[in-house]
Amino acid sequence: MRYSPAGVPIVAARLVHNSVQIEAGSKRVVECELATLAAGEIAGRLEEAELGAEFRFTGFHGTQNRNSKSLIFHLTDFETITL
Repeated sequence: MRYSPAGVPIVAARLVHNSVQIEAGSKRVVECELATLAAGEIAGRLEEAELGAEFRFTGFHGTQNRNSKSLIFHLTDFETITL
């Protein structure tokens, strides 16, 4: 965990997604990794989350900073998925 100049806790992570989706009537395997940033209270929760567990994440895509064109997922909430 690091802290912004304003003292806000920030955690950077990579989220891994694996699923099978239907596209144009055919099954498509989807596998990707998303660069992710969590700030504030959610950063502490993410840092304590169990590695390898399954979660449902909520957030939005944006850029890393105002001068960047690289996408990053800004995490706003998450919950554990129990199977």
